[in-house]
Amino acid sequence: MRPKLLIFGVTFPVIMALDVVTKRWALRELASLGHGHELLGGLVPLTLAFNKGAAFGMRVGEDSRWFFIPVTILALILLAVLYKQAEQRDFLRISAISLVVSGAIGNLYDRVRWDRGVVDFLGPVDLGLWDFPIFNVADMAITCGAILLAISFWIEEQQERAKEAAASSAGAEAEAEEVSGEEDGSGTEAPPEDAAAESPKPGG
Repeated sequence: MRPKLLIFGVTFPVIMALDVVTKRWALRELASLGHGHELLGGLVPLTLAFNKGAAFGMRVGEDSRWFFIPVTILALILLAVLYKQAEQRDFLRISAISLVVSGAIGNLYDRVRWDRGVVDFLGPVDLGLWDFPIFNVADMAITCGAILLAISFWIEEQQERAKEAAASSAGAEAEAEEVSGEEDGSGTEAPPEDAAAESPKPGG
């Protein structure tokens, strides 16, 4: 199996399974008031919430899902193009795209199946100055994938700049060698043909 299909074939079902299972657990265990859970010794509280907007609860109108559903589909199309263009051995970019696609489809499923919004349950996390919004497994996949994708684009840009610098340096060296060769040959020019013809022959 090609590396592209292998990475996506492993990432997608794992993220989708974790997202679906944990959301179902949250709907079952966290729905009742006063029934709280915590992770990591209370560092991450578990709170059931329904997000009708995008990340951090950003909304567009009353029922934002009819805005975010087509936007998500468009984003998935663009990611499919990036996935197709990625090299077989570009593991970083393929992994990043696989994570973002998996998370996006996980949240898209919630938006399509009902009008309650995306099921969130991790958080809010107290960061001192502010509380980090409630999120889910799909959000984590999208965030990690987006960070890896940004790193992938940055590495690609650095490689392109290095190639351009190397090509420019090689061109400058070739030009310098050409100029140097012309200067070295300037003092060994052959005598004019007329001068050679006018010179007297021996014994003439």
